[in-house]
Amino acid sequence: MKQNSRPINVGIGDLASFKWPITALSSITHRVAGVVLFVGVAFMLYALDLSLSGEEGFNELKEMMTSPVGKLITWGLLSALAYHFVAGIKHLVMDMGVGETLEGGQFAAKITIFFSAVLIALAAVWVI
Repeated sequence: MKQNSRPINVGIGDLASFKWPITALSSITHRVAGVVLFVGVAFMLYALDLSLSGEEGFNELKEMMTSPVGKLITWGLLSALAYHFVAGIKHLVMDMGVGETLEGGQFAAKITIFFSAVLIALAAVWVI
């Protein structure tokens, strides 16, 4: 009888030892970017409310947005938006039947990461 050496329970520590395919990393990152955008809506609604509350609120928001933490939050939200947008375009193209093979999916994941990295770098230059 063949010995089964597969783990029965997979722990958090075991996840780091897996070799994740680029398609999985791209998909997981797309989902994480969506969650970041969902949470970021609360920050943006607060900023909108504060900016429309009056001149004092607008000036307070301006100070917050020019602080290092404000710039980091802005860059983080722009980065999530850029990645989620590019990955969403990839999914729309793949829904039309383009790149549905394993090789096509891997190429699309690499292209997604490349274009997202370019947009994220441009967002960093713009925010700073």
